[in-house]
Amino acid sequence: MRLPYGVPIGGTRRPGCHREVALPKTNAAPTETKTGVMTFEDLGLSEPVLNAIKDAGYTTPTPIQEKAIPYVQMGRDVLGCAQTGTGKTASFVLPMIDALSQGRAKARMPRSLILEPTRELAAQVAENFDKYGKYLKLTKALLIGGVSMDDQQKALERGVDVLIATPGRLLDLFDRGRILMHDTKLLVIDEADRMLDMGFIPDVERIVSLLPPLRQTLFFSATMAPEIKRLADKFLNNPKEVAVSAPAATADTVTQGIVTVAEREKRETLRRLIGAQQIKNALVFCNRKRDVDILWKSLKRHGFNVGALHGDMDQTTRMETLDGFKREEIQILVCSDVAARGLDIGGLSHVFNFDVPINAEDYVHRIGRTGRAGRSGIAYTIATRDDAKFVRAIESLIKKPIPPIVLEGFEAPTGGDAEGDAPRPERESRSRGGRGGRDRGGRSRRPHREDAPAPETAAELPFAAEAPVAVVAEMAVAEPAPVVDFVPAAAPQAPAPRQRQPRRQERQSHQERVHHERTPGDSVGNERHAPLPEGLGRGFDDGGVPAFLLRGRRAAG
Repeated sequence: MRLPYGVPIGGTRRPGCHREVALPKTNAAPTETKTGVMTFEDLGLSEPVLNAIKDAGYTTPTPIQEKAIPYVQMGRDVLGCAQTGTGKTASFVLPMIDALSQGRAKARMPRSLILEPTRELAAQVAENFDKYGKYLKLTKALLIGGVSMDDQQKALERGVDVLIATPGRLLDLFDRGRILMHDTKLLVIDEADRMLDMGFIPDVERIVSLLPPLRQTLFFSATMAPEIKRLADKFLNNPKEVAVSAPAATADTVTQGIVTVAEREKRETLRRLIGAQQIKNALVFCNRKRDVDILWKSLKRHGFNVGALHGDMDQTTRMETLDGFKREEIQILVCSDVAARGLDIGGLSHVFNFDVPINAEDYVHRIGRTGRAGRSGIAYTIATRDDAKFVRAIESLIKKPIPPIVLEGFEAPTGGDAEGDAPRPERESRSRGGRGGRDRGGRSRRPHREDAPAPETAAELPFAAEAPVAVVAEMAVAEPAPVVDFVPAAAPQAPAPRQRQPRRQERQSHQERVHHERTPGDSVGNERHAPLPEGLGRGFDDGGVPAFLLRGRRAAG
């Protein structure tokens, strides 16, 4: 008999303690079947989920699904390690749908939470829930940045069974009081190694601290570095480790190759490689986002059907570009590593590394976009002499050398600039002027002439023949401050006056002059001043007499 979702066996379960549960044979991890082939029916999934899997065209689970799903159904914490493209997403989505079919969500209190490092991965997981949960009435919310919060807040107010989010947007809505996390009984941390690389671990630690301690946690990663292992020990309670392949292993179905050229010949080499292949669709990876835009414009100018995808693009454009690539409206997609993790693009034929990845693990994730689900794929890398140390690190990680590319009719390009075109004189001349040949106000320093040769000496510069402008700066001399003479008194035996004393003396002298010059009938505002008594205001030590003292003295007299 299967247990209701979120109910521990034998009462309250203390953190770090698990009771072994005798599950039916259909829920145990079977090693042999009557036919010798594991099926989804053997995993004990519900009928609605099995029908959705059949509609999607799948009949047998992948190794990670075969090993992880039974332990997720048991309520155990799972530490899963599998290379990209092996079906990690379905290994937690399928049992979660079964578990969430029992119960009802409350407003602003999600029942389960899935954390993803990128918006694209989060959107893909949401698509999986729609695909496999279409026969069940489950609600979900997708919390990602770059889009309006209004729809996300409305979905949370209605209550959701599963919350799929990136850490930043989740914490933003939590700080606004839109989410309550104390009813979340199931947590999934997906692509944990990518979370570490992108600096999301502090946010993940804060999110975990907001969840109830009695929960089930599923922790998946493509690699299991020591840092990932320490995080798993921190987040999981007595986890069941599931690994289906050696960490950072490349799929045997991917044909790899590498070509070494000069830096200025990389774009021409990429164009020749693309032209020499029968490409259905391809990803081209760059290390930097600005290079994505430059390479995209270069390929587009040479007539290729190409799109661009990187983190600085707004979310609407990113989703439209990715959808167009999946619909095969775009043949070649130039992207940064934002698209290297977890994106399931069916039938991808080629991957090109325009830049050798700095991290060897990124090479595995990049080329893992092709050759998925047993299909064949091709991954080519363009390297320069400066990339030798990165190539050695990759070959050390995958434990085999990357073979050099030998293509019929391929010739190493020679000459030309980075674009494969002749250098333009105006580009070189502009670079010599600083600020693109413009002054601080954005005005051109010289007339624009495309056919003008680059100046070689200072005498040839356009402004060299012009007479220098003589600027004479005259200082305006201000009138001296008025000097007030004081009648010195006997030399006091006090220390020398402070630096601010002259200003005080001038103020006191001004007070003396006002009281001395006014008659008893004069007034200033609402104040009436009496004449100064004889002897006051004649010396330095006397000082000025405030009006309120004089009024008090006159009343007393």
